[in-house]
Amino acid sequence: MADSLVIVESPAKAKTIGKYLGSKFIVKASMGHIRDLPKSQMGVEIQNDFEPKYITIRGKGNVLKDLKEASKKVKKVYLAADPDREGEAIAWHLAHYLDLDEKDACRVVFNEITKQAVKDAFKAPRPINMDLVNAQQARRVLDRLVGYKISPLLWKKVKKGLSAGRVQSVAVKLIIDRENEIKSFVPEEYWSITAHLLREGAPFEAKFHSLGDDKKELHSEADVKEVLALIEGKPFSVGEVKEKERQRNPSPPFITSSLQQEAARKLNFRAAKTMQIAQQLYEGVDLGKEGTVGLITYMRTDSTRISPVAQEEAREYIVNKYGAKFYPETPRVYLKKNANAQDAHEAIRPTSVLRDPDEVKPYLTRDQHRLYKLVWERFVASQMASAVLDTMTVDLLNGPVTFRANGSKLKFAGFMKVYVEGNDDGTTEEDRLLPPLATGDKVETNAIDPKQHFTQPPPRYTEARLVRTLEELGIGRPSTYAPTLETIQKRNYVAIEDKKFFPTELGELVSQLMEEFFPEIVNAEFTANMEDDLDHVEEGKENWVDVIGEFYESFKKRLEVAEDEMKEIEIKDEPSDEICEKCGSPMVYKMGRFGKFLACSGFPECRNTKPIVKATGVECPKCGKGHVVERRSKKGRMFYGCDRYPECDYVSWDKPVPKPCPDCGGMMVEKRGKAGVTWNCTQCGHSENAAEPEEAAD
Repeated sequence: MADSLVIVESPAKAKTIGKYLGSKFIVKASMGHIRDLPKSQMGVEIQNDFEPKYITIRGKGNVLKDLKEASKKVKKVYLAADPDREGEAIAWHLAHYLDLDEKDACRVVFNEITKQAVKDAFKAPRPINMDLVNAQQARRVLDRLVGYKISPLLWKKVKKGLSAGRVQSVAVKLIIDRENEIKSFVPEEYWSITAHLLREGAPFEAKFHSLGDDKKELHSEADVKEVLALIEGKPFSVGEVKEKERQRNPSPPFITSSLQQEAARKLNFRAAKTMQIAQQLYEGVDLGKEGTVGLITYMRTDSTRISPVAQEEAREYIVNKYGAKFYPETPRVYLKKNANAQDAHEAIRPTSVLRDPDEVKPYLTRDQHRLYKLVWERFVASQMASAVLDTMTVDLLNGPVTFRANGSKLKFAGFMKVYVEGNDDGTTEEDRLLPPLATGDKVETNAIDPKQHFTQPPPRYTEARLVRTLEELGIGRPSTYAPTLETIQKRNYVAIEDKKFFPTELGELVSQLMEEFFPEIVNAEFTANMEDDLDHVEEGKENWVDVIGEFYESFKKRLEVAEDEMKEIEIKDEPSDEICEKCGSPMVYKMGRFGKFLACSGFPECRNTKPIVKATGVECPKCGKGHVVERRSKKGRMFYGCDRYPECDYVSWDKPVPKPCPDCGGMMVEKRGKAGVTWNCTQCGHSENAAEPEEAAD
């Protein structure tokens, strides 16, 4: 008969842990948090040291009743929620409900759900860590104060339904500031000259580098003509040749932010999806005969630390699989990327490197396998030897003009045999081989290609870029990145098009008001310092009530000023040229959850609404009568459909290209992959590089 009850958050986690613990343990799930602040009111007693007023979450009655009854039938109750602030808070709330002494050794934590890790954890239970609980409470109270004090003000002065948040406000401002940078950017002209050369039949390229002894920038067509006049009809010869060996080191194993960024780049996952799938891999997957196993370590971490046991297992695997030369002379140790990293957990890694992604593939969903493979490859590569490249820099001389050619060749793959980190531009590092060249060699000129360019503005934020920026600024922590990105979209403060964030008019309006009346809330440095204060609470260095009290003292004064000085703003409907086909009234633009839409101005008598469609210039391939336009799904995702819907039900997730297939005349669609942007025919499969690929910058 069982004599111990173990409570975790989810049924999946309960199933995995129950298998390891055996019949003496009953393992049940709390289904997440059991208590929270009420939604209908602020739930914080400001005059009573910001005491939170917790209530039982609606719908948890039966779960709590079951846990209460089970706890009375056993000698010991263990609380095994996730090993972070949220998990500690869940354990504390459970202890309160079940009348457990939080000072007793009832808390069990593990960073990976494997048989050994779970059994070791139950050998060393500890009391609930109130510093962790208080750090979570402080964040919850802080966000509640900001949201429930500013939101009613925005309702009163601007529009009902608006809300404000702390970290989210900074994220929105970053997106708006970037958009303003792009709008104010003044492109500058510059030119390049590429020489297409041959050496004994082998082609290679060289770029204009210098004129005489000085490196020269080509700012105009006149500059180009000056250079072309000097080299016209004259042969090139090889000048200085530099060859050297260069090492490239692997990236560290994943932390939460880098996992979200790389999953966005390589798998096209949103941050929320990455965390959802990572949670599944952490909690456990049924591997057939092996049973349910946690495949990765805890996924909310900012530490790159690796346990000695995992490191030794990786060493043995790499040496056996690839050979001793693929393992470095000494094991790799990665320093904390940023001073704010807590280093409480390990990096995100496979619980066993011996579980090859291909071997577990039959037991995983497609997305689970892709994410697991990414984590596995990154970890293995992080422990491998450096790659070695032979690089070659060659000056090509033509009178006073110097062109330069660069080449590289992979001499030893090292970690690159397993994995290479992606980048936000989608480019990959490839061998750029040069033919054998020696000083004095004559080369043949095949063509000279001058080209005009313009400098590009900074790129808009993708999810990956925004997460990276928030991390670099010290804003938010591993558990907050994904919810922050989801929230700013749900509130319609930003929209995503082509995987890039654009601020909405509503977002700009709210951000402007926040910056005017609550500048500290949208100030990145202030928010980062507040995150540090919360970390100090977690470390037991500061009292959470003092941290909140110091913030609220100035915040309260800001509220009083805003209440008096913020003017009421009327958001007027924007007129359109459209006429309502139901009642004949003019239609107006309104703001909805997924951006603007058309609504009849005769509301409420006429409730007709229509989406705003954007033409693609492509004829519908199904009916031949309509045209393909941009639309949005109920979840806000962009898709393409015939403008004669519902008469014609043609839809496509891929963006149509206003150019017929050169082979069959069919419709071409845009595809984005690791190799860049291509246009693919939907009928015959013809594929070609996009005519005008977007020039990315970073």
